[in-house]
Amino acid sequence: MTAPTLSTKLTAEHLTTLYEISMTMNSNLEFNAALNNVIDAMMLATRAERGVLMGLDESTGELRLLGARGVSGESLAQEEAYSTTIVNQVVATRQPLLTNNAMFDNRITPGQSIIMRGLRAILCAPMLVQDRLVGVVYVDTSMRSGNFTEADRDLLSAIANQAGITLENARLYAVAVEKGRLEHELQLAREIQQGLLPRQKPHLAGYELEAVWQSAREMAGDFYDYFMLNDESFGVVIADVSDKGAPSALFMAVARTMIRSYAFAGLPPRETLSQTNDLILEDAESGMFVTVYHSVFYKDGRGIHINAGHNPPLVYHSATRTASYLSRGGRAIGWFPDNPLLEVEFALQPGDLIVYYTDGLTDAEDPQGESFGESRLADLVAQSGDCSAAEVVQRILDGVADFGQGVAPFDDLTLVVVRYTG
Repeated sequence: MTAPTLSTKLTAEHLTTLYEISMTMNSNLEFNAALNNVIDAMMLATRAERGVLMGLDESTGELRLLGARGVSGESLAQEEAYSTTIVNQVVATRQPLLTNNAMFDNRITPGQSIIMRGLRAILCAPMLVQDRLVGVVYVDTSMRSGNFTEADRDLLSAIANQAGITLENARLYAVAVEKGRLEHELQLAREIQQGLLPRQKPHLAGYELEAVWQSAREMAGDFYDYFMLNDESFGVVIADVSDKGAPSALFMAVARTMIRSYAFAGLPPRETLSQTNDLILEDAESGMFVTVYHSVFYKDGRGIHINAGHNPPLVYHSATRTASYLSRGGRAIGWFPDNPLLEVEFALQPGDLIVYYTDGLTDAEDPQGESFGESRLADLVAQSGDCSAAEVVQRILDGVADFGQGVAPFDDLTLVVVRYTG
């Protein structure tokens, strides 16, 4: 099952709310605090009377109540907290459910809780982490004026996906603290980050994709992403956060969420990065920034490309068997307002490919302290350009490893190759 994309019904206000909620939910790894942040966020975002969060017990396969409260902050008993009819349907379908007339909605059979409380509007969405159900979020209201919109449904679905990651992070962090082993905690953090990387490649006729992510420490600041936008296009993102360790990992998660949100909302690449830049600037107290390269590819080989201070990708031209770098441009995201971002549009020819990378690749050093550099990368790609995307990635990794002669990397290395076969 692929992750649901966000509806174009999400407004700029909803996306701003999602950004703020993501920041809040990721601000604390203590489980109870994270749980309260999630419930507060979903009730505030949907203006609901009651909010409920349930987790899936993997040992029994049953849902258990994690938290339930009313609009005034009062705790709710399990038997009166939610509609089991609605929750069971969402668990069975793994799809969000919205009803503004619960008593007479022919999709559901009203249970005792709906009838007794006179529930009018109900929203429920699954929490999924890597396509694995980890729980559900649920809000309802009995107010006559209370109605949820389709945008509210999509927003709650986005919150549910972020909530699943947040609570999973908090749960794994608690396990690490209890065991009292720092190494284990850092390894779990690495696994969390790996869980944010895309599991499925976009499938668009005429294209091959391959990627690799290697962190120099347990937690990295690099990330890549790719995703289908519709039946005729897909997006690619590669990025590098300025700092290292836990702060950069959290910054990375927020940046990824916002870029995906704007891209799925239908914004073009330039607007996607511009809006992400403006929102991150509002909370730029940490002083961190992120370099980003974002591309959108279409069925006929056309592509729209935009650089926000990142290393320029390398393009292999099959007709001439040569490789050249795209132009540099823009400033890093979260650095300055009014980022001067420019879109570049061109078409790949059959056999052409684009190599995206972070500076951990070109800055890799040999025992004498010499860097691998852009020239070596261009020569290697020119020699490997007729290979498949997977083979190009492997040849680059082998080339860097041979050059380094066993020197441990000091920076993260991320690499994405897109090949157009026509």
